[in-house]
Amino acid sequence: MRGAAIASVLALAACSGGASDPVDPALFFECASQLCDGNAYAGRLVSDDAVDADFKTAVMIMGPARCDGLTVRVPFAVNEDRSRTWVITRTETGLRLKHDHRHEDGSEDVLTQYGGDSTDQGTAARQDFPVDEETRMLFIAQDIEVSTQNTWTVEIEPGELFAYQMSRPERLFRVEFDLSVPVDAPPPPWGEAPIAE
Repeated sequence: MRGAAIASVLALAACSGGASDPVDPALFFECASQLCDGNAYAGRLVSDDAVDADFKTAVMIMGPARCDGLTVRVPFAVNEDRSRTWVITRTETGLRLKHDHRHEDGSEDVLTQYGGDSTDQGTAARQDFPVDEETRMLFIAQDIEVSTQNTWTVEIEPGELFAYQMSRPERLFRVEFDLSVPVDAPPPPWGEAPIAE
Protein backbone atom coordinates (compact mmCIF):
# COMPACT_ATOMS: atom_id res chain seq x y z
CA MET A 1 0.00 0.00 0.00
CA ARG A 2 2.80 2.37 0.94
CA GLY A 3 4.59 1.62 -2.36
CA ALA A 4 1.43 2.44 -4.32
CA ALA A 5 1.07 5.73 -2.46
CA ILE A 6 4.68 6.67 -3.20
CA ALA A 7 4.22 5.79 -6.87
CA SER A 8 1.11 7.98 -6.97
CA VAL A 9 2.97 10.91 -5.43
CA LEU A 10 5.85 10.51 -7.91
CA ALA A 11 3.43 10.36 -10.83
CA LEU A 12 1.69 13.51 -9.61
CA ALA A 13 5.02 15.29 -9.31
CA ALA A 14 5.97 14.27 -12.85
CA CYS A 15 2.63 15.49 -14.20
CA SER A 16 2.66 18.82 -12.43
CA GLY A 17 6.31 19.57 -12.95
CA GLY A 18 5.60 21.47 -16.18
CA ALA A 19 8.69 20.00 -17.81
CA SER A 20 9.12 21.18 -21.38
CA ASP A 21 11.65 18.53 -22.42
CA PRO A 22 10.35 15.43 -24.27
CA VAL A 23 9.74 12.47 -21.95
CA ASP A 24 8.71 8.84 -22.03
CA PRO A 25 5.04 8.84 -23.16
CA ALA A 26 4.30 6.50 -20.25
CA LEU A 27 4.58 9.48 -17.91
CA PHE A 28 1.80 11.28 -19.75
CA PHE A 29 -0.30 8.12 -19.64
CA GLU A 30 0.17 8.02 -15.86
CA CYS A 31 -1.06 11.61 -15.71
CA ALA A 32 -4.06 10.75 -17.88
CA SER A 33 -4.83 7.75 -15.67
CA GLN A 34 -5.34 10.12 -12.74
CA LEU A 35 -8.49 11.30 -14.49
CA CYS A 36 -10.07 7.98 -13.50
CA ASP A 37 -11.07 9.34 -10.11
CA GLY A 38 -14.81 8.78 -10.51
CA ASN A 39 -15.49 12.48 -11.07
CA ALA A 40 -16.83 14.62 -13.88
CA TYR A 41 -15.72 18.17 -14.64
CA ALA A 42 -17.21 21.16 -16.43
CA GLY A 43 -15.52 22.82 -19.37
CA ARG A 44 -15.79 25.75 -21.71
CA LEU A 45 -14.78 26.69 -25.21
CA VAL A 46 -11.76 29.01 -25.16
CA SER A 47 -11.11 29.27 -28.91
CA ASP A 48 -13.13 31.70 -31.00
CA ASP A 49 -13.65 30.28 -34.50
CA ALA A 50 -17.07 31.40 -35.70
CA VAL A 51 -18.00 27.87 -36.81
CA ASP A 52 -18.01 26.80 -33.13
CA ALA A 53 -20.45 29.48 -31.96
CA ASP A 54 -22.92 26.90 -30.60
CA PHE A 55 -20.24 25.58 -28.22
CA LYS A 56 -19.95 28.99 -26.55
CA THR A 57 -23.24 28.50 -24.70
CA ALA A 58 -23.19 24.69 -24.49
CA VAL A 59 -22.92 22.78 -21.23
CA MET A 60 -19.79 20.66 -21.60
CA ILE A 61 -18.87 17.89 -19.17
CA MET A 62 -15.95 15.42 -19.30
CA GLY A 63 -15.86 12.16 -17.38
CA PRO A 64 -16.12 10.12 -15.37
CA ALA A 65 -13.12 8.59 -17.12
CA ARG A 66 -12.49 4.84 -17.23
CA CYS A 67 -9.08 3.16 -17.07
CA ASP A 68 -7.99 -0.43 -17.64
CA GLY A 69 -4.20 -0.12 -17.62
CA LEU A 70 -3.90 0.16 -21.39
CA THR A 71 -6.55 2.75 -22.19
CA VAL A 72 -8.08 5.85 -20.67
CA ARG A 73 -11.59 6.58 -21.93
CA VAL A 74 -12.77 10.16 -21.35
CA PRO A 75 -16.45 10.83 -22.19
CA PHE A 76 -17.21 14.31 -23.53
CA ALA A 77 -20.87 15.34 -23.23
CA VAL A 78 -22.18 18.47 -24.95
CA ASN A 79 -25.62 19.40 -23.62
CA GLU A 80 -27.65 16.18 -24.05
CA ASP A 81 -25.31 14.77 -26.71
CA ARG A 82 -23.30 11.91 -25.19
CA SER A 83 -21.94 10.57 -28.49
CA ARG A 84 -18.25 11.44 -27.93
CA THR A 85 -15.46 9.67 -26.06
CA TRP A 86 -11.74 10.43 -26.26
CA VAL A 87 -9.67 7.24 -26.04
CA ILE A 88 -5.97 7.37 -25.11
CA THR A 89 -4.18 4.04 -25.58
CA ARG A 90 -0.64 2.92 -24.81
CA THR A 91 1.15 1.42 -27.82
CA GLU A 92 4.55 -0.20 -28.26
CA THR A 93 5.99 3.10 -29.46
CA GLY A 94 4.02 5.72 -27.57
CA LEU A 95 0.40 6.77 -27.29
CA ARG A 96 -2.62 6.85 -29.57
CA LEU A 97 -5.63 9.17 -29.41
CA LYS A 98 -8.86 8.07 -31.03
CA HIS A 99 -12.35 9.58 -31.12
CA ASP A 100 -15.15 7.11 -30.42
CA HIS A 101 -18.45 8.47 -31.81
CA ARG A 102 -21.70 6.59 -31.21
CA HIS A 103 -25.38 6.85 -32.04
CA GLU A 104 -27.98 6.74 -29.28
CA ASP A 105 -28.46 3.00 -29.86
CA GLY A 106 -24.74 2.43 -29.18
CA SER A 107 -23.79 1.70 -32.79
CA GLU A 108 -20.73 3.43 -34.23
CA ASP A 109 -21.12 6.57 -36.29
CA VAL A 110 -19.68 6.42 -39.81
CA LEU A 111 -17.16 9.05 -38.67
CA THR A 112 -15.50 7.35 -35.70
CA GLN A 113 -12.20 5.86 -34.49
CA TYR A 114 -10.23 8.69 -36.06
CA GLY A 115 -7.10 10.24 -34.57
CA GLY A 116 -3.37 9.67 -34.54
CA ASP A 117 -0.23 8.62 -32.68
CA SER A 118 1.90 10.77 -30.40
CA THR A 119 5.09 12.40 -31.62
CA ASP A 120 8.50 12.14 -29.95
CA GLN A 121 8.20 15.72 -28.69
CA GLY A 122 5.52 15.12 -26.05
CA THR A 123 5.95 15.93 -22.37
CA ALA A 124 4.39 14.60 -19.19
CA ALA A 125 1.80 17.39 -19.42
CA ARG A 126 1.15 17.65 -23.17
CA GLN A 127 0.95 15.33 -26.17
CA ASP A 128 0.27 16.10 -29.84
CA PHE A 129 -1.41 13.55 -32.11
CA PRO A 130 -1.09 14.30 -35.85
CA VAL A 131 -3.65 12.63 -38.10
CA ASP A 132 -2.70 9.05 -39.01
CA GLU A 133 -3.01 7.35 -42.40
CA GLU A 134 -6.12 5.37 -41.49
CA THR A 135 -7.80 8.62 -40.48
CA ARG A 136 -6.70 10.37 -43.67
CA MET A 137 -8.40 7.67 -45.71
CA LEU A 138 -11.56 7.95 -43.59
CA PHE A 139 -11.71 11.73 -43.99
CA ILE A 140 -11.14 11.50 -47.74
CA ALA A 141 -13.90 8.89 -48.03
CA GLN A 142 -16.25 11.20 -46.11
CA ASP A 143 -15.37 14.21 -48.29
CA ILE A 144 -13.71 16.19 -45.51
CA GLU A 145 -10.20 16.35 -46.92
CA VAL A 146 -9.56 19.62 -45.09
CA SER A 147 -9.40 17.57 -41.87
CA THR A 148 -6.46 15.51 -43.17
CA GLN A 149 -4.24 18.27 -41.77
CA ASN A 150 -5.58 17.92 -38.22
CA THR A 151 -3.42 17.67 -35.14
CA TRP A 152 -5.10 16.91 -31.81
CA THR A 153 -3.52 17.99 -28.54
CA VAL A 154 -4.27 16.89 -24.98
CA GLU A 155 -2.91 18.76 -21.97
CA ILE A 156 -3.22 17.74 -18.34
CA GLU A 157 -2.40 19.60 -15.13
CA PRO A 158 -3.66 17.23 -12.42
CA GLY A 159 -6.15 18.86 -10.10
CA GLU A 160 -6.22 21.96 -12.26
CA LEU A 161 -6.74 21.62 -16.01
CA PHE A 162 -7.62 19.20 -18.78
CA ALA A 163 -7.51 20.66 -22.29
CA TYR A 164 -8.47 19.16 -25.64
CA GLN A 165 -7.53 20.92 -28.84
CA MET A 166 -7.90 20.33 -32.57
CA SER A 167 -5.86 22.50 -34.88
CA ARG A 168 -4.96 22.82 -38.55
CA PRO A 169 -4.14 25.79 -40.78
CA GLU A 170 -6.75 28.53 -40.17
CA ARG A 171 -8.72 26.36 -37.73
CA LEU A 172 -8.62 26.00 -33.95
CA PHE A 173 -11.00 24.28 -31.54
CA ARG A 174 -10.01 24.20 -27.87
CA VAL A 175 -11.96 23.34 -24.74
CA GLU A 176 -10.62 23.52 -21.19
CA PHE A 177 -11.98 21.77 -18.10
CA ASP A 178 -11.53 22.82 -14.48
CA LEU A 179 -10.27 19.75 -12.59
CA SER A 180 -10.42 21.52 -9.23
CA VAL A 181 -14.22 21.39 -8.92
CA PRO A 182 -16.09 18.11 -9.61
CA VAL A 183 -19.62 18.41 -10.98
CA ASP A 184 -22.57 16.04 -11.24
CA ALA A 185 -21.77 13.32 -13.73
CA PRO A 186 -24.02 12.94 -16.78
CA PRO A 187 -25.31 9.50 -17.78
CA PRO A 188 -22.64 7.35 -19.49
CA PRO A 189 -21.83 7.80 -23.17
CA TRP A 190 -24.18 6.19 -25.64
CA GLY A 191 -23.34 2.51 -25.87
CA GLU A 192 -21.60 2.28 -22.48
CA ALA A 193 -23.00 0.84 -19.26
CA PRO A 194 -22.91 2.92 -16.06
CA ILE A 195 -19.81 2.56 -13.89
CA ALA A 196 -20.48 0.02 -11.15
CA GLU A 197 -20.64 1.51 -7.66
